[in-house]
Amino acid sequence: MQTRRHFIGNVATGLAGSLATGHALAANDRIRFGVIGMGERGVQLAREASACPNTEFAAAADVYSRRLDEARSMAGTDFAGHPDYRALLEDKSIDAVIIATPQHLHAECFIAAMDAGKHVYQEKAMAFTVEHAKLMRTARESSPRSVVQVGHQVCSSGQIADAASYLSSGAVGRVTAIQARNYRNTPAGKPQWTRPLFPDMTPENVAWQNFLGNAPARDFDPDRLVNWRLFWDYSGGNVHESMSQQLAFWSKAMNIGIPTAATMTGGVYLWKDGREVPDTMSVSLELPEETLFTWNSGFGNNYPGVTEEALGTHGTIVRGQQIRYVPQRVNRPSGAELMGQTPTVPRAHMQDFLSAIRSDGQTACPFELGYRVSVACHMAVESYLQQRTVRWDPAGEEIV
Repeated sequence: MQTRRHFIGNVATGLAGSLATGHALAANDRIRFGVIGMGERGVQLAREASACPNTEFAAAADVYSRRLDEARSMAGTDFAGHPDYRALLEDKSIDAVIIATPQHLHAECFIAAMDAGKHVYQEKAMAFTVEHAKLMRTARESSPRSVVQVGHQVCSSGQIADAASYLSSGAVGRVTAIQARNYRNTPAGKPQWTRPLFPDMTPENVAWQNFLGNAPARDFDPDRLVNWRLFWDYSGGNVHESMSQQLAFWSKAMNIGIPTAATMTGGVYLWKDGREVPDTMSVSLELPEETLFTWNSGFGNNYPGVTEEALGTHGTIVRGQQIRYVPQRVNRPSGAELMGQTPTVPRAHMQDFLSAIRSDGQTACPFELGYRVSVACHMAVESYLQQRTVRWDPAGEEIV
């Protein structure tokens, strides 16, 4: 087990505990935020936060100089760009940070942000490994005044309220299975997830060692920099990208715990482009609530898209672009089919985070939910890599 100090590596000795601690802001206070990781997702989140009332995009950190130039064009005059996130965290005028780095860097940046007393919006999946999740938990416990929102946006959707209403009414009955799917496709010759390389992706313009973090040492490789989602060193594949989001919805709606067992099969069946993470996969999670969560995903056909069903003895919750309740006539012969009615306001998840900073600190997707989902996702990945069913030891808090 790595120690926390060893894990965050070169964080300056004086950083931990030396900066302003997280605190609630008044409703009319401007929140100055920074973004760590200005890739495609970081840009999206920066725009979301900037569009919320009384915010200021004040700083960004990224290992690639082009992205810092692009960030500077999005921000105001009082903006600072850094190739090392630690310089951003040293700025006491920054109230909150959005962490949108590759997944293997989540824990390193989160721990340092907690030590710096920042409020944190942590992109999903929250933790890359179980060990990272534990280290992040220790850091979070040491900074209780910091507000944490994990980036499972579905937890702020109106569909959550509708699902909770169906479940609490008893109309669904006992749920024994949740079936989820995530299928997508791209034009022939355009592999899913790949991004273009640019001529200026050179060692002079990329802080390569900062990108690697605690990942295995490698010579500079611009393909790994931009297409990090394809490699196990930095990514949990579509399990971390998409299954985490779908599982988070039901984890919030039903208070699902860490799975007792996980099985994942699949492989790189379609895109033979050097990627390591599978493009076709099937996951089965045995939940402690005696419910089976299954998730199937592929990158070669977009049917049936992103869909889910929670199967109860008295009814089914069907979730896609909309959410609805369908009664089981055998137990509810007079039950009516219902369509979800609760809207999702624009930028709901980001606004929830910012509102929590100004109020009581309670977020729609708190650390504890992100922790459970992260462990479940890593269990699936470990099952795939070890080619066996893995189990969770709750006493030792480890995969066995």
